[in-house]
Amino acid sequence: MIGYATLGTNDLPRAAAFYDALLAELGGKRFMEMDTFIAWAGPSGKGGLGLSKPFDGNLATVGNGVMIALECESTEQVERVYNKAIELGAQCEGPVGLRGESFYAGYFRDPDGNKLNAYIMTGPM
Repeated sequence: MIGYATLGTNDLPRAAAFYDALLAELGGKRFMEMDTFIAWAGPSGKGGLGLSKPFDGNLATVGNGVMIALECESTEQVERVYNKAIELGAQCEGPVGLRGESFYAGYFRDPDGNKLNAYIMTGPM
């Protein structure tokens, strides 16, 4: 349902390096780049994640209650993505594990404070 999501950043080169390495774990690659915006797409070319300096020129801030979920293909990939994020300087917001009966995820904040998770549904919803 969601075509793409964009996160704000105040340091585009630092954030881009974080997401280049993190999204590579999911097969993501840059497909669009401008002075104030970079976007990545998944292996299918669909979906995507963008980083942008705010258009209004003000500082980017973190949205309270906002989170981006990165869909994985296996529990092992969830662990790799989460561990890569932590390795790249992300802060843990909830270690990898099963939540409920079929939701396996790990939560983290990127260097700008944006909240993300890596997840897979391991059974029926």
